[in-house]
Amino acid sequence: MEKLEITSMSSRGQVVIPVDIREQLGLKEGEKFVVVGEDDTVILKKVTMPSFKNFEKLIQRTQQFAKGRGITETDVENAIKRARK
Repeated sequence: MEKLEITSMSSRGQVVIPVDIREQLGLKEGEKFVVVGEDDTVILKKVTMPSFKNFEKLIQRTQQFAKGRGITETDVENAIKRARK
């Protein structure tokens, strides 16, 4: 359930995220956020590290795909060189 709270901005531009919302979202000191602003709207989006577990699965699937298509390391290196030109 969404929670509505009111906060204010300090003279240094700091905004406090109310404790109930921090607890609900599991926010800890030092968390990083992307800040998006347009007109009268400001959005904070927590920056999270991608899961390396999913990254490993993606790499394995990519390797299987390349092997199935007969793509070699040399093919990949040549494609990278062409893209960088």
